[in-house]
Amino acid sequence: MIEVFTDGACLGNPGPGGWGVLIVDAKEEHELSGGEENTTNNRMELLAAIQALEATSADRPIILHTDSQYVKNGITTWIHGWKRNGWKTSAKKPVKNRDLWETLDALIQNREIDWRWVKGHAGHAGNERADTLASTAAQKFS
Repeated sequence: MIEVFTDGACLGNPGPGGWGVLIVDAKEEHELSGGEENTTNNRMELLAAIQALEATSADRPIILHTDSQYVKNGITTWIHGWKRNGWKTSAKKPVKNRDLWETLDALIQNREIDWRWVKGHAGHAGNERADTLASTAAQKFS
């Protein structure tokens, strides 16, 4: 089982942003991070999950921890309605960040992923590390 911790950060919203990923595979840990000059917190949260899935083997089960209800609820619940409604929200408005949602949706196909929400900034070691990676990356773009 691979455990993954993801987080996004933004200095202003929109503004310079970063994403961070901690991958724990057995006793090995891998850290990934990156960012963009002008983005939003939600885009960075989504990009963290995308980068985590791209960096892990599709044939191994994953527990993915995120402090983003937007990501967890979006990929486990809301996306089904969005796709059914032609990528429109229940208010008939276009889904924000559709490009990233479509990428994430493609990455989860035929994968075993346990999506878990964790409270951010609450002392959870994996989440705190992902937050530090994301914040540090965001600062590089400010």
